[in-house]
Amino acid sequence: MIQLSKRLAAVAAYVLPGGTLADIGTDHALLPTALAQRGTIPRAVAGDVHAGPLQAAERQVAAAGLAERIDTRLGDGLAVLRPGEAQTITIAGMGGGTIVDILSGGTPALTGVRRLVLQPNVGERLVRAWLRDRGWKLVDETLLKEDGLLYEVLAADAAESEADAAAWNASLYADRPGTPLSASAALLMGPHLLRSPSPLFFEKWTAYLEKLDGLLRQISRSDQPEAKRKLEELTRERDEISEVLAWLST
Repeated sequence: MIQLSKRLAAVAAYVLPGGTLADIGTDHALLPTALAQRGTIPRAVAGDVHAGPLQAAERQVAAAGLAERIDTRLGDGLAVLRPGEAQTITIAGMGGGTIVDILSGGTPALTGVRRLVLQPNVGERLVRAWLRDRGWKLVDETLLKEDGLLYEVLAADAAESEADAAAWNASLYADRPGTPLSASAALLMGPHLLRSPSPLFFEKWTAYLEKLDGLLRQISRSDQPEAKRKLEELTRERDEISEVLAWLST
């Protein structure tokens, strides 16, 4: 039986049982293999754009005796999927911009998908904005630490209707008068994570503030017009995060 890393275990916890899984950017197919071994999923599609990782996935699947249940496919993003084929799609270990590009470029394959489980290494705000703007419901978030690195895992469900999605997202990203909790802060820091901030949450954003301060010092030395615009943008972000952390700490 495959033992998943802490990061992949957090992704696995959000996969809907009993349906087909599509693991995009599967690498060694650890996630679908482990879930198939446990009986969580009846079958899976393991896709990767690179031939080397896909060959490693094929060896993994064959060694586990799961070749009839896990279909390994070479292809770019969601192009490996047919509409209605998967109930859960997982995309983990990529930048948020790359995840958004994969989702945007594979809209037909999202037909019939009930859940997206996304683990961006960076750019979580981009992923949340895409989910909100495309009518998905962000139902939960997990923040974890493994090997000194912090990861966020996002779980989003398909809405029953446009009205359902609109109501969900209006509530999830609503400004909270009298507090620094705003739609902007929710997109950046995670609406569910903000509601129950953990010690890891404070660790993540305190460290991010330190990085921002260093970056702001660097940018302030430039007299380029673009540098001035960037300085103003990052200063607003720093102030927003600082206000949120201070309010949550009271």
